[in-house]
This record gives sequence, structure tokens and C-alpha cells, in this order.
Amino acid sequence: MDEVQKLKRYQRKFKVSSVGSAVYLHPKLASFSEKSDTTDDKIDAKIDDLLDKLDIREGAKAKFFLNLLNLCESAGEKLLVFSQYLIPLKFLERLAVKLKGWQPGTEIFSITGESSTDHREWSMDHFNNSPDARVFFGSIKACGEGISLVGASRVIILDVHLNPSVTRQAIGRAFRPGQKKKVYVYRLIAGDSPEEEDHSTCFKKELIAKMWFEWNKYCGNRDFDMETVNVNECNDLFLESHLLREDIRLLYRRLGKTESSLLAVFSFRNPQHFRYRPYEKVG
Repeated sequence: MDEVQKLKRYQRKFKVSSVGSAVYLHPKLASFSEKSDTTDDKIDAKIDDLLDKLDIREGAKAKFFLNLLNLCESAGEKLLVFSQYLIPLKFLERLAVKLKGWQPGTEIFSITGESSTDHREWSMDHFNNSPDARVFFGSIKACGEGISLVGASRVIILDVHLNPSVTRQAIGRAFRPGQKKKVYVYRLIAGDSPEEEDHSTCFKKELIAKMWFEWNKYCGNRDFDMETVNVNECNDLFLESHLLREDIRLLYRRLGKTESSLLAVFSFRNPQHFRYRPYEKVG
């Protein structure tokens, strides 16, 4: 049975979301996410063992992350990755260690709910100021107010939080005073999945708020659906790379885009139905 179809058998919304977040990243994470405890001190070794057995090209979001990470490295930009759940973040962290040879505390930094105040301050300072820093992994709830990550100019939102303001807070870690670059945000949505339904719900929540507080701007004969954008016309040079765009089915422009921030949503096909191509390092 298709891994996405299996998700629909769960009765609890949290279970669908948490396991789904791992499945959309890579299908082989399905059983791993159900059985693993993020507090296990052997979690790194278990993920490393899993990475040795799987083909990363079979994971749509994982492949997108790697391609974007390579482009950021080539362009001298830093990347933020946010998720509600720790398994996807830990998986991508170990993936970067395995394929790039990077190490936590040097090129890789993170903040989760378990991070101490001192660790948060240290991680922020080193990520923003160290020329060696490359990628930051953050729990979306732990990286709220008081966290400044202006060293990054690219942001990946791995999954859908049902409270849109939480996602906005995460984006605001990079798009805030002190930021000197244009910020690009990639919301990765698995097409034809419960995640796509959640995103539609969140979009409606945001729209209601905009209609209430910005009625003069959004009233009238306006189409309230998200605006579909041609990938060739999105003004993101990274998307000129065929590696980054090969699995994109739809690209949308979010309402409220500013001149200095492009906020886009990527809708992926069912993770089991991709046309895979070999992973390549973009130099």
C-alpha cells in the first residue's frame, strides 16, 4: 500500500501530521518515525545506519533540500530549515554530515525545545557570524521571538503548522531588521496528501485575517485563490537549476509578498510517484 494512503488510516490528526512529515521527506522514514524516540542517545547512529540503506533520490523533499543546500554553498548563502518535528530535522542533519562532511557546531547549527538559553545564544551568534556556517535546523516552535538568524537568506519550511502565525514567526527569524539580503522562503507541500489539505486550511485562515484587517485592500471582485506562478518568471535564480525544479508540480505566490521577500509554495506529487534523476553536486 502507498505510504501516503497508509497515513489516512490513522485516526489522530497529530499522528497523521508527525508520521507524514517524515514520509514526505523520504518514504523509508515511515516505520522509523513511528518506532524511534528522539531522546534516544543512539538516534544519530540509527539514522546513519538508515542512510546507508536508502536511495536519497526517492525522497522528494530530501532531494530538494540537498540541491538547495548545494546551490547555497556555491552562492555563499546560508540556509534555514524549520519543522514541527525532530525526526525530519535530525535526518537532514545527519544527511548533511554524511554527504557533505560537515559537523555540528562548525557548519551545522540547531535549536530545539531542549536547547538551553546559553546554547541558543551561542548557536545564533556562530551561525550569523561564522564564515564556515552553512545550515541551521530549527524546531519551528522553539525558534520564536528573540531568535535572530539574519545570517540566512534562504528558508525551507518542511511541513504545515496549522497555526499560520507560528510559520510567520519562523520566517521572521531571517526576514527581520538586520537582514541585508533578499529572503526566499520555500514551503514544501506534498501533493495529493493530507498535508496539501492542511495547507489549504491554513491559507483560508490567513485569508480571513487579511480580509478582516486589510479589507480595503482585499475586498471587491478579487480572486482569493493563490496566484499560480510560472517557474521561469518567479525571479529566483536558484530555480533556473533543473535539479531544484524537476519535482515541482505547482508554484504559487503568496498574498502579501514584499519587495524584499519572495514567499513561495511548492506542491510535490505523491512521494511514491516521482521520476527520479541521479543526485548531482552543483558546483
